[in-house]
Amino acid sequence: MGATKSLEFTAKENRLAKYAKALGHPARVAILKLLASKSTCVCGDIVDELPLSQSTVSQHLKELKEAGLIKGEIEGARVCYCIDAKEWKAAQGWLNQLFDAYKGDKSCC
Repeated sequence: MGATKSLEFTAKENRLAKYAKALGHPARVAILKLLASKSTCVCGDIVDELPLSQSTVSQHLKELKEAGLIKGEIEGARVCYCIDAKEWKAAQGWLNQLFDAYKGDKSCC
């Protein structure tokens, strides 16, 4: 979405869209599931778990990091990634609010 159009929406809507974009690829969902099951994870371990090249995994990690869902720390020549607990909770809350807004009692079509 162009920057001019994103200004038409609230900060909350833009943040929720950023989370949705990050969750919009099965590889990123798989990475998040893997990281959620561990306290930390080295990028090489992620590559071993997925049918993707190192460069592709790195691109997906970059997207997840930009969305704020993960963070990484440099340890020597390696970068360890983990879930960003604060942002994870925020994303969970905002996604829950979106889904909870549906009242489902009325027939739509």
